[in-house]
Amino acid sequence: MEAFSAAALTLLSVRQAYAWGAIGHEAVGFVAMEFLAPNALSFVRSSLGSEFDQSLGTGATWADDVKSEAAFRWSADLHFVDAEDNPPSSCRGFCILTAIANYTTRVVQTSLSATQRQQALLFLDHFIGDIGQPLHVEADAVGGNDIDVTCAGSRTNLHSLWDSGMINRLLSANYRNSVTVWADALVTRIQSGDFRSLTSSWLSCTSTTEPARRDGITTTRTIEDDLRSFFLNRNVSDVSEISSNAITPLECPLVWARESNAFDCSIVFSYPSFSDLCTSAYFTNSVPVIEEQIAKQGYRLAAWLNVLFDGSTHLP
Repeated sequence: MEAFSAAALTLLSVRQAYAWGAIGHEAVGFVAMEFLAPNALSFVRSSLGSEFDQSLGTGATWADDVKSEAAFRWSADLHFVDAEDNPPSSCRGFCILTAIANYTTRVVQTSLSATQRQQALLFLDHFIGDIGQPLHVEADAVGGNDIDVTCAGSRTNLHSLWDSGMINRLLSANYRNSVTVWADALVTRIQSGDFRSLTSSWLSCTSTTEPARRDGITTTRTIEDDLRSFFLNRNVSDVSEISSNAITPLECPLVWARESNAFDCSIVFSYPSFSDLCTSAYFTNSVPVIEEQIAKQGYRLAAWLNVLFDGSTHLP
């Protein structure tokens, strides 16, 4: 595995890859709901409305749900970035780093329609969760999709194992098969449990405007250039998502991506050969990483929205 640095990132192929599963994404959103400041909470509730139960938890899977539809097929490549490229100066196509920057701008852009701002919020909800999944910031074996493994007697692949296999087993064993029970437990750990001492480090980077840097030099990318390249390469004519403004990838998502990628060598790819990964020490060692990443990205999602709508994180 390659070192994950500002000089070593690229777009990951979309081949059958979903970051976390529905449960993981919902948990990120439900955790975030508990830490929203007043203005952010008001915007989330009014923007998402009854369609999404006024909740980031319910809305968290929308970006995965729509990416196979013709109207949103362009968004499929937004979900990934991996350790072979050169952001912010080289992020082939348009990756999750550019996407988070783009939708951070759009969600507070009052000149956009309510639907456009709602979609920006839903994309942020999903992508800030995505970037916490270690195999969405890793190129090796197409983010683990090409590695066959076993979970509780069933054949799967390493990416799917981290998306949902181990999470499903964890919820069955400890959380009554309920994502809300799990999210509530994670919130309690953040507020008064073992995660409380970690939250300051989770929020060590909270600027929604600080540009990503490479070798100490800020480099501007444009979402327009990225999208036009993407559409031209796929003979797609719908360019409605192209912004007229230059979009600079942001430092914090790059920091989060590096952090997630570090787990690939230390935990994710440390699996023993010919072992059932859901009934071995691998599962025991991986679950703490999964739970921390879910809790962390939920907390960060809330902080991100709080900064945008309330002027600061409003979090300890």
